[in-house]
Amino acid sequence: MALVLPLLAAELWLLDPSGAWPVVAWTAAIIAALIIAAWIAYQRTQASLSTYGIVERGFFGGTYTVAARDIAGVLRVQLYRSNSLDTSQELFVVSRNGRGVFRMRGRFWNTATMDRVARILGTEETVRPEPVTLAELRQTDPELLYWFERRSLSR
Repeated sequence: MALVLPLLAAELWLLDPSGAWPVVAWTAAIIAALIIAAWIAYQRTQASLSTYGIVERGFFGGTYTVAARDIAGVLRVQLYRSNSLDTSQELFVVSRNGRGVFRMRGRFWNTATMDRVARILGTEETVRPEPVTLAELRQTDPELLYWFERRSLSR
């Protein structure tokens, strides 16, 4: 709501106040439809783990499946949060070719749930003892990160 009201107010301010109501109404209706669609997509997002592998339904509706035979192990890393000395735990499920196929962030998942992942998948779990920054992880293991995290904006 905090983003919608300024947009509608700007429309009213820029457009002729007497004839702007249809434009403002259509804009509000389109924004409401987009918000509802995003909420439904968020509610449908899920991940299922079993001894057979991982099935993940993403925000945009695509289903991504990883068979257990393609999983090499689970890696836990303490990752520094940006511009902070605080860390959050990250869990990466790593495929046999070294790529990250599933990720759990400590901001969204609790430790107990992360503890169960390696046990459910039946794979070895590796825990890195020292916290790392995103830049360090980008240098040592870029294949674990999402495509947009692999490039630094400060270069």
